[in-house]
Amino acid sequence: MKEIIRIRLDNEMDLILAHKRAMKLAELCGLIVSAQTRFATALSEIARCAITYGRNSQLVLGIGSLSGGKKEINAIIYDDINLAECNPEAYAYAGRISKSIALQFSNGVYEIKLTLLIPYSGIISPLRITSFIEYFQKEQPLSPYDELRKKNIQLIELSEKLSESEHNYRQLTDTLPMIIFSVANSGKITLANRRLLELFENQFTTFPAVSLDIMLHIEDSPAISKGWDIARKTKLPFTGQARLHLNSAYVWHMISIMPNKDENDEVFGYIISMVDINAQKLIEETLKDNKELKETQQSLKTINNELSAKNRELEQFAYIASHDLQEPLRKIRNFTSLAERGLTTEEREKLYFPKINASAERMSRLIKDVLNYSKLGVESGKFATISLDEVIKDVVNDFEFLIKEKQAEFTIGSLPVINGIPVQISQLFYNVIGNSLKFTEKKPLIIITSQYVTVANGSHKEGDYNKISVSDNGIGIDAQHISKIFIIFKRLHPQNEYEGTGIGLALCKKIAENHNGYMEIESEPGSGTTISVYLPV
Repeated sequence: MKEIIRIRLDNEMDLILAHKRAMKLAELCGLIVSAQTRFATALSEIARCAITYGRNSQLVLGIGSLSGGKKEINAIIYDDINLAECNPEAYAYAGRISKSIALQFSNGVYEIKLTLLIPYSGIISPLRITSFIEYFQKEQPLSPYDELRKKNIQLIELSEKLSESEHNYRQLTDTLPMIIFSVANSGKITLANRRLLELFENQFTTFPAVSLDIMLHIEDSPAISKGWDIARKTKLPFTGQARLHLNSAYVWHMISIMPNKDENDEVFGYIISMVDINAQKLIEETLKDNKELKETQQSLKTINNELSAKNRELEQFAYIASHDLQEPLRKIRNFTSLAERGLTTEEREKLYFPKINASAERMSRLIKDVLNYSKLGVESGKFATISLDEVIKDVVNDFEFLIKEKQAEFTIGSLPVINGIPVQISQLFYNVIGNSLKFTEKKPLIIITSQYVTVANGSHKEGDYNKISVSDNGIGIDAQHISKIFIIFKRLHPQNEYEGTGIGLALCKKIAENHNGYMEIESEPGSGTTISVYLPV
């Protein structure tokens, strides 16, 4: 069934709404007045029972499809109570009028369904059904009560979206292996992840300079305290190293203090993150003090570089989790606050509701993409034999509707069989091909080829690789931006020009590295882009 309109059944005004809109939907479907009246009257009988006896009652009006292309009007009343038992006479009367009524119980909810066959239903096309939905969305209210109720429902839905976004944001920060918390200008801690609470319990509700003396080694506290003061005065980020007092021991941490700014570039607080770098510091001290380990310096340096890269990645995640992900939440809160001020209903709807919805949706996409990116670092995945011919075939099938819409053409050569993690390899080529379809201003022409190459020198590991190249005729990339394209959340175009969060190619790069491979990009503005994925043979 395709839902057209949904109505909560709470009082007599809702009963009027249900009757009126059932009549109107039947009229839009071409039914005669007598059929409209019978259907709406039968529905009203059940709706009245729901208002009198029901709990959490809702009415859904929609169009259902039958075999042979026939269609029918569906009216389904959902309730926690069995309305047929509450008023058997009304239920029986509704059945006699409509001649089509059914009761069923599913997942703890009772459903009473009334149906009305639409004659000549071939004229009820998907386009007409869409027009029905738009009609009821724009339909003038029956009364000021109806208008107020409609707006209250919208505010409740937006509030639920906000709560869900905040829950997901907190869940994300709790998964990070680091301490992170937000501090207001007053010094009060406004938000803290689970790691801080686990280590210090409820010792800190504020973060003045005196807290640093409790948390840090006495030799390190002055430098961090000075950096904290400089950050507040200059409104610029500060990063330093200090030993944190944990479980009767001191553990080295990288401490970052970042100003948290509003839309007017005013600082309203600070984001403080602490990343464990104790292993890195131990390596540094070992190399410094023990001459006998000089021979192992190169291998330890490699480990040190890997630890530094992980620390930078965690700092990046901290900034994203606490800044980028808070930006849509701030907008939702600001617009919700403004919507409650003395503006007319029409002004609130026109100015704020679309923006709140857009911010909530962007928040959801950001959280989903960050979680997907972070999982690549903690999920090992099992390697298996993969046919890239089958992978590309499946990806192209996934884009079937977009390909038809843009009339895209593919030229796909013979591709090799590799050893890899199936889900990650599919995700890699899904993002690459998706970019080729997205970033174009003309009919997409996409060529996918493969060749066997040997890398003898350069910045990447020597060896034999399968080089899979995806070339397109899209908008291309300026040479000055190519080095930035693999940076997480780095966007080269405004959100309103091309959708996305800027994590796609960063995720692809990480997948290639998980397979001991790498990626390269060649591009020319206006002439297209070639993305090459090197996977070991």
